[in-house]
Amino acid sequence: HHISKGKPRARPVIRLKADRKLARVLGPADVQSILDGCDRLRDRLLFAVLQGTGMRVGEALGMRHEDWAVPRCEVTVRRRSNDNRARSKSALSRTIPVSADLVRLYADYLHGEYGDVDSDYVFVNLWGHPHGHPLTYAAVYDLVKRLRKRTGVQFDPHWFRHTYATSLLRA
Repeated sequence: HHISKGKPRARPVIRLKADRKLARVLGPADVQSILDGCDRLRDRLLFAVLQGTGMRVGEALGMRHEDWAVPRCEVTVRRRSNDNRARSKSALSRTIPVSADLVRLYADYLHGEYGDVDSDYVFVNLWGHPHGHPLTYAAVYDLVKRLRKRTGVQFDPHWFRHTYATSLLRA
């Protein structure tokens, strides 16, 4: 009253901080259920790469065979233009260490399913048309839809990235 002499003054609105939504993560049983639900090695490798590296889906779909350093158990993520429009958001390349199990799964995929396909891309259409062309976002989301029905786990491919980051923070 003494400051404003009884006249109302405009004051800033008091703002309360809202609770932030936590990122959705998959439990170990959910991840294993999704991996076990994959019929094909290609699909299992895709989700194992997402889970074991924390890559975005676009980064995984844009992977080439030259990005795998098998003896060193490393994968390199590079930004480049891809035929399937998959992209890496980061302009910088980065190298990610991977487990020997993931390298073995990659080798099994190359010998068991990939065969003599003439493509630089790791994830390609092996059963659909056009044969040998890089896998698209739409194909991955169709696969996710089928896996949701098969496993009963409601998930999104990006949740693997959240799960990877959360496991690093906890470690």
